[in-house]
Amino acid sequence: MTVLPTTYWGPAAWFEAYDAAPEPRIEVCDSFPKQTLRNRCIILSPVGEQIMLTVPLKKVESKQLTRDLRISYQQHWQHQHWQAILSAYKKSPYFDYYSDFIRPLYEREYAYLLDLNETTFEITRALLRNEMPGTREEKPAYTMEWANADTDASWGDNISILDRLFKYGPLAMMK
Repeated sequence: MTVLPTTYWGPAAWFEAYDAAPEPRIEVCDSFPKQTLRNRCIILSPVGEQIMLTVPLKKVESKQLTRDLRISYQQHWQHQHWQAILSAYKKSPYFDYYSDFIRPLYEREYAYLLDLNETTFEITRALLRNEMPGTREEKPAYTMEWANADTDASWGDNISILDRLFKYGPLAMMK
């Protein structure tokens, strides 16, 4: 059995590990380690710079379980995250297809980090399986300005799956 941590728009490598595992499980009863992808994701700007998006949490106690983490809404993080995603990927070929499924995530409040992460997981899995309405049309692969045939920055270990989804659509996991 493979046990993976919960993630906020996890990296493609996380989804590859999940798909490759015979009995994947997502750990929610661990003590929350700070500075992990449980409440962060890394996206790429159009010039290839890494942008870290962090979901702010209410005060985290020592050895607090991941499943008990509550999201803080004192900052306007949802608006900031959506604007960063919009700026980074609005010219990507699949942004118009997938943004309508992702944007609503930033229009509602989730009490717990785990609920938010489960929603990002469900959306990602549905898009990767081409199960969302209106996502069946394939478009040609798109290469961002900074990428070239030899090195594609989006394949870095911690770059969010959003990068592949917006660039390659239903072929995201085949890259």
